Amino acid sequence: MTVPFLKMHGLGNDFVVLDARARPIDLPVERRRAIADRRLGVGCDQLIVLEPPTDRAADVFMRIYNPDGGEAGACGNATRCVASVVMDERKTDQVTVQTISGLLESEKVGDGVISVDMGPALLDWREIPVAGACDTNHLPVGAGPLQDPVGTSMGNPHATFFVDDLSKIPLAELGPTLEHDSFFPERANIGVAQMIARDKLKLRVWERGAGLTLACGSGACAAVVAASRRGLVDRKADVMLERGTLSIEWLRDGHVMMTGGIALAFKGEL
Repeated sequence: MTVPFLKMHGLGNDFVVLDARARPIDLPVERRRAIADRRLGVGCDQLIVLEPPTDRAADVFMRIYNPDGGEAGACGNATRCVASVVMDERKTDQVTVQTISGLLESEKVGDGVISVDMGPALLDWREIPVAGACDTNHLPVGAGPLQDPVGTSMGNPHATFFVDDLSKIPLAELGPTLEHDSFFPERANIGVAQMIARDKLKLRVWERGAGLTLACGSGACAAVVAASRRGLVDRKADVMLERGTLSIEWLRDGHVMMTGGIALAFKGEL
């Protein structure tokens, strides 16, 4: 049998999207890894599976798998891609995407530009989670030049480090060490941010289970929340990633809004 797929990306953060709403797709861990493999499969940062929603308020359920085969709780760029697919199907500008971390309301705000309410930023040490009680604005963990991060959960755990020069940080070397540090019982996404202006910052992210990616939506959200907590931004900023920019706003009710572009790269069959 063959299974159709979409190859989509948000600012270079790329996904293989499978539709299992009409019939289930057998995806053991080995098959997830094979699809995500950039040499032997299609290749992607995350494998996305559309399923029927279990919440009446949702239009679709989005399941997220990392290249290592493990399941992820959130992916902002994938949410925008999935929202775009369902909006096109239903001829609407608003849909609600369900994930294992909650409901994400999405809206089309321009041609190929989607805005998503990523839900509330969680700041308590138990919610992130980390190994012990601490001030999550100053986590007691680090490696080499990366020290004193801010902890945030956007449905998945993030540690955001602020540095003076992002180009001098060997994130490919430090990322794996920090991701697997015992301080993070569920591992963590490792973000490194450099402030450019009061309303602009650069960001690179080592994603849990995926490694370095060109863009990380939930990481951008976590970075702006972290910068706001440190008094570096006024709750809203543009986050410059390697292939484009996301606009992030931490609302007064605690929710985080993310706006950015998406694209369909190609269609195919597995």
